[in-house]
Amino acid sequence: MQNPKLRGLLLGFNFTNARTTTLFDSLLFLLTNSSSSTSSNARFCLPKRRRFCGYAAEQFSDDEYECDFESHKASSSVANIDEWKWKLSMLLRSENDQEIVSRDKRDRRDYEQISNLAKRMGLYSEMYGKVVVASKVPLPNYRPDLDDKRPQREVVVPLGLQRRVEGLLQEYLDRLQLNSGKVRKNSDDVNSIDQAEYLNPDENPDSFLDNSVMEKVLQRRSLRLRNMQRAWQESPEGKKMMEFRKSLPAFKEKERLLQAIARNQVIVISGETGCGKTTQLPQYILESEIETGRGAFCSIICTQPRRISAMAVAERVSAERGEPLGETVGYKVRLEGMKGKNTHLLFCTSGILLRRLLSDRNLNGITHVFVDEIHERGMNEDFLLIVLKDLLPRRRDLRLILMSATLNAELFSNYFGGAPKIHIPGFTYPVRAHFLEDVLEFTGYKLTSFNQIDDYGQEKMWKMQKQLAPRKRKNQITALVEDALNKPSFENYSSRARDSLACWMPDCIGFNLIEAVLCHTCRKERPGAVLVFMTGWEDISCLRDQLKAHPLLGDPNRVLLVTCHGSMATSEQKLIFDKPPPNVRKIVLATNMAEASITINDIVFVVDCGKAKETTYDALNNTPCLLPSWISQASARQRRGRAGRVQPGECYHLYPRCVYEAFSEYQLPELLRTPLNSLCLQIKSLQVESIGEFLSAALQAPEPLAVQNAVDFLKMVRALDEKENLTNLGKFLSMLPVDPKLGKMLIMGAIFRCFDPVLTIVSGLSVRDPFLLPQDKKDLAGTAKSRFSAKDYSDHMALVRAYEGWKDAEREGSAYEYCWRNFLSVQTLQAIHSLRKQFSFILREAGLVDADAGSNNKLSHNQSLVRAVICSGLFPGIASVVHRETSMSFKTMDDGQVLLYANSVNARYQTIPYPWLVFGEKVKVNTVFIRDSTGVSDSILMLFGGALSCGVQAGHLKMLQGYIDFFMDSSLAECYLKLKEELDRLIQKKLQDPSIDIHKEGKYLMLAVQELVSGDLCEGRFVFGRECRKPKDPNDNSRFARDGTNPKSLLQTLLMRAGHSPPKYKTKHLKTNEFRALVEFKGMQFVGKPRKNKQLAERDAAIEALAWLTHTSDNSRDEDDSPIDVTDNMLKLLGKRRRSKRR
Repeated sequence: MQNPKLRGLLLGFNFTNARTTTLFDSLLFLLTNSSSSTSSNARFCLPKRRRFCGYAAEQFSDDEYECDFESHKASSSVANIDEWKWKLSMLLRSENDQEIVSRDKRDRRDYEQISNLAKRMGLYSEMYGKVVVASKVPLPNYRPDLDDKRPQREVVVPLGLQRRVEGLLQEYLDRLQLNSGKVRKNSDDVNSIDQAEYLNPDENPDSFLDNSVMEKVLQRRSLRLRNMQRAWQESPEGKKMMEFRKSLPAFKEKERLLQAIARNQVIVISGETGCGKTTQLPQYILESEIETGRGAFCSIICTQPRRISAMAVAERVSAERGEPLGETVGYKVRLEGMKGKNTHLLFCTSGILLRRLLSDRNLNGITHVFVDEIHERGMNEDFLLIVLKDLLPRRRDLRLILMSATLNAELFSNYFGGAPKIHIPGFTYPVRAHFLEDVLEFTGYKLTSFNQIDDYGQEKMWKMQKQLAPRKRKNQITALVEDALNKPSFENYSSRARDSLACWMPDCIGFNLIEAVLCHTCRKERPGAVLVFMTGWEDISCLRDQLKAHPLLGDPNRVLLVTCHGSMATSEQKLIFDKPPPNVRKIVLATNMAEASITINDIVFVVDCGKAKETTYDALNNTPCLLPSWISQASARQRRGRAGRVQPGECYHLYPRCVYEAFSEYQLPELLRTPLNSLCLQIKSLQVESIGEFLSAALQAPEPLAVQNAVDFLKMVRALDEKENLTNLGKFLSMLPVDPKLGKMLIMGAIFRCFDPVLTIVSGLSVRDPFLLPQDKKDLAGTAKSRFSAKDYSDHMALVRAYEGWKDAEREGSAYEYCWRNFLSVQTLQAIHSLRKQFSFILREAGLVDADAGSNNKLSHNQSLVRAVICSGLFPGIASVVHRETSMSFKTMDDGQVLLYANSVNARYQTIPYPWLVFGEKVKVNTVFIRDSTGVSDSILMLFGGALSCGVQAGHLKMLQGYIDFFMDSSLAECYLKLKEELDRLIQKKLQDPSIDIHKEGKYLMLAVQELVSGDLCEGRFVFGRECRKPKDPNDNSRFARDGTNPKSLLQTLLMRAGHSPPKYKTKHLKTNEFRALVEFKGMQFVGKPRKNKQLAERDAAIEALAWLTHTSDNSRDEDDSPIDVTDNMLKLLGKRRRSKRR
């Protein structure tokens, strides 16, 4: 484990003399102090001075052992804080110590003061249960090394099963030894991987023609393009379209833009949304090239951050050119595309261009690259800029045009060495901004503590109790509002509006307030569509259901209610842009994608909740957090600008002006707030040396800890070796457009011949959850999902059954009814079907799966093996399942206690018969939740999880740097280790040469694996606080207990012969169900370590006392000498002492 294990007890007495006290000195001190002197300063106590370890300093916990070691009471808080001042000062001065660890009850009592003190001194502090830690470096939320209740697993498998597995394993090893001389070598292994890796499905067939022939072909094609373009521009429809295009602000800058692009390799263009930069600039270049007879030589790629915008813009541009989509203008997004060999302007997502760059580093044949919406600072866009910046010196003819909807072009210009900047002034009608105080004033709406609760489902009461709970501290936003209310500018508002603003809850979206604003707009404002910005699909669904129940807003004859979000089906997208019937007002509920990616022309009113649901990444705790967060000022301006497209507009910001003024100017880049696992894998695919150095060249480099977490993860799943080079597995993973965890699961499914169910699982986890959860039918939807689980305790197996049922219903013509009855999304299931085809094609080209589906699925019926493959992909997403009397608890390595998402099938069970859950995703909302989990056995985790290492004692195995401890019979541990070693070797052989049939070559090994994972009945149990004993050291205190010697009797004999009273023992029953003893004699006290029963605890305390009595210097005897005979030497010295007294 990363942190050292805590020591149970420190000796209470430290000699300050440089010389170590000898045996004679210790006995002399004991014998020369009479019993009458026991009340003097000769008492030895635990501890006034606390000893520091090399890495951490730990104190004895006085609530674990409630003995009065001092005659006086515990120090006061003031004295304790003074002591901490000294300790923290010493920590700052120390070069070796990194932190202080204390289990003292006083320190828990005074933690708030200690924390403030540490903060003032530039240190960090955290309290983990009963442990207080002060550190020089930031501390995570959970430390497994300080968790006394960390689960440890005692593994039990039936003896007959173990014998069968050992027999199959031995048979495999014997056959392997016999065939060791027959080594097969396949010379095509590397070539098969390289060819698959650099496969380019978009390769132009014309590239195989002779250069002179190709030149003539392109010239004829260019002439044909020019004739077609002129014919369209001279037609009545073309002239009408050109008149519209000339009315756009971008047309006035056309010549200037074309000249700048011709003269400069990189230019940065900024322009307000609606100025025409996205639809017109690529067209200007294409039209110019076609008019000069170079149309067929021109190839333009324009990236968009979202699928919907790439498709919508491509459709618009093709319409403006008077041709069907897929001819000169096309698009390519994931799972969908319309383009042909004559396509010269391609709109695509940033990810599509990145995938091409992996196989074509120089973008051969591409003449212009547009990167649109760079102001959003998506991770793919920032990554793309790094790659393109590196490409430009090699491709001097390539033109790069960066486009932004905000005026932050200076940042991008400086990044590309002072690239020229051009601003296109847009024309928008004036938009009046109304902040919350204004909205409350003119609507007369009264905010209370009860009408701001967002959730109207089952959790309403829980949320209400939480939100109405008295706040211990005022947050920053509440303080801003209180200060604003006291300013003279608020005297013009009514007392009703001021009282409402004082009740405003910043954490709520305020569905009722949105409803009131929409009612006001529909009843009193002029005609025009309304755009409502929400945080995410869940809030959109909830608000939509509420509005449909409203007598006005839910009336389809008066209101057309449509939604806009990232996962919309293509058929639903057109509803956003369609004009409603007369006297019907269109209301669009949208996420932040409507800020700039799409333009809805008839919007007149905008309602802005001021938040967007964003994923942030806590690198210290290695946990993504998904919370609605406040938007930036730039985003607020973008939202406001959507209202002035066709006439003067109105924007209702549902937050006070003072809060808007406190917003950050721009949004935090995605590169700084998301895990970097997939990105780092793509970076290594570009054959760069160091991932960290590559990312340091970004516009804003990510946190080094985030990069290191990603590299560590890729090493853990064996995509990278220790030198950060791609492994064979890593090369295959880089070919798959999916998260590395899911890619590994897919590859393992192919290797273990259970490909079909795993293919469905990976495809399903790559898109939105197909299981719908309507707000008013959550119970029915959850029950439907549980039926698919069939008590498999697996969300992933439920997904497989749901998909297979849909395919059966589709063949019978009842797919729609099947989805309606089971609360399934038709669009998502169709997306899963498309992804299955894509992934199958990639792995088939790579040689990992056969064209014959039957051979790929020979073991798909083995559910335990499918679980094992799921585990291999989702590791290290592992949580222990510990059963309590009436509940279950789940713990992970990074987060400690976690919860299951309510829509998980495992959340509906009272007990889960599996000791572990593997999960694909965790996210922190208020608590850390895990979703999409599957129960697995001990054998599955040990064989298909991470690396196993041996503990300090026989039968002890460790995983995840010691976070997971397995205890078992030593022969079983050896079986697991050998089986895993041979299995890993066989898998690596398959990855190196995909043509190998491991089920034939490693037949008995594969049978042994199947036997073990299928036969493990999870008969083990979890234990807590079990010690991992170190190998016996001949110099440690165990020498007092060898050869049957009783330490208690030995200690009592020595004291009685010295003329003293027998020792007294006190025993404490600890909360860990163990015992700790204290032995006291002649005013001294010695404490032993926790043991299983009272007898062992008292025995250990006696050993500690004897150890002090016989403490000698390590240099006082030769290394080759055997340990001193304690009994003979001590009795001899004591005997001499008694005889001298008699004389």
